[in-house]
Amino acid sequence: MVFAPHLTWSRTALLSLSLLALASGPSLALTQSPQPSSNTAGTLRAAAELGTVEGNRLMQEAEQAIAAEDYTTAASKLQAARTSLNTASLRYQELAAAFAGIDAEITSDLRDRAREAAQTRDQASYQQALVYRAQNTPTLAVPLLIEIVQSQGPTRDLGQRAYQQLVELGFITRPFQRPGSETTSTTALRP
Repeated sequence: MVFAPHLTWSRTALLSLSLLALASGPSLALTQSPQPSSNTAGTLRAAAELGTVEGNRLMQEAEQAIAAEDYTTAASKLQAARTSLNTASLRYQELAAAFAGIDAEITSDLRDRAREAAQTRDQASYQQALVYRAQNTPTLAVPLLIEIVQSQGPTRDLGQRAYQQLVELGFITRPFQRPGSETTSTTALRP
């Protein structure tokens, strides 16, 4: 007999769901609409807020490491910050989806929080890319810079700065000139 834990779990899960449906009665299973429980919603929101606080704390620690020219520690702290902030953004998005069609104000607030966490994550990514450049490891910087351009878009400030870094690294040869702008992205942008 071949051991297949996923099949065992599936059978167990199906059995549990079947027993739950039988115990609830058919009318309950058909008439209840999925509503986010306040306990689940509170847990997700608290986890997301903790992730944002943790991400910001790690970014501050990375700044201190950069000031001390300890780039290995800075890169590690920034990676941890990126992970924490990305998780927070995803949790806010999940929670917003749970409230979609139920409460527009909560959904909007949670989407705003997801965007803020993603913006801070992209700032951590940019700082991490600069640390990799300082360590002379552009192959590690390029994927982060591409992620930032994809996330921010090439017309927003952080997206433009990331694109300029890609030009400076030689990954891209054509500078980007924002429509309606008189200056090109080859002008010195702040790091």
